[in-house]
Amino acid sequence: MKDSKSSTIKISSYNKRLTEFFIMIAGLWRFQIQFFKEFFIPPYEIEQVRKHMDELGIKTLPIVSVTGFIIGLVITMQMHPVMIRFGAEAFLPGSVGISIVRELGPVITALIFAGRVSSGIGAELGSMRVTEQIDAMEVSGVNPFKYLVVTRIFACTFILPILTVYVIAIAFVGSYIAVVLVQNMTYSYYIDSVIYSIEFGDVIPGILKTFVFGFIVGIVGTYKGYTATNGTEGVGKAATTAVVVSSLMILIFDMVLVKVTLWLWPTV
Repeated sequence: MKDSKSSTIKISSYNKRLTEFFIMIAGLWRFQIQFFKEFFIPPYEIEQVRKHMDELGIKTLPIVSVTGFIIGLVITMQMHPVMIRFGAEAFLPGSVGISIVRELGPVITALIFAGRVSSGIGAELGSMRVTEQIDAMEVSGVNPFKYLVVTRIFACTFILPILTVYVIAIAFVGSYIAVVLVQNMTYSYYIDSVIYSIEFGDVIPGILKTFVFGFIVGIVGTYKGYTATNGTEGVGKAATTAVVVSSLMILIFDMVLVKVTLWLWPTV
């Protein structure tokens, strides 16, 4: 009898979580539709977009710089013994370069960006929601959705590709240092190997999908914060779930985008 009651409670808990998941998906869909409606309607908050791009970019720069350098350094040192095993040591710079440009640079930058930015947006807008600042903006005649949500989503969408290019460049610096340590390779030979290996079909897909990742970070963070409830507890929950959901969606969409980009820009 006790086991039956426990099983019923577990099933009820799973059903509740599943229901909350589908409610969140539906809410995100409606939120996205509202974003595109508001995006094309003037006035355009250009100054706010510039402000958020500056804040998001500058505050995220230190952590992505360290991350990019470590990515290049570690991947090169890890791949070196593998390339020696297969007698392909000369292809080390090109292999690392393709890996960073096509996948590691964009995805890891997006995940770091999600952890840093999505939680911050969720907490900021959540605090404004529970303290009724958003309601006060509506009463005063200001469109809070356009002023708070549209500007942040736009800033996230266009700042992440810039950060990704920067991270890829820093990763190449780390990779070169690792190559010098393990192979004593000259700078000119390293650059020639990387440039010869990386093609147009490697760079464009890697950068283009970061626009999607940036949009995901912006839409999830603003949705969680804008719809926060239950006071300070709701603010903390909004910040936490914003990171988890945006990171998970980045990985899921990356799976799809990899297949799409390979179809549009085949590597062979």
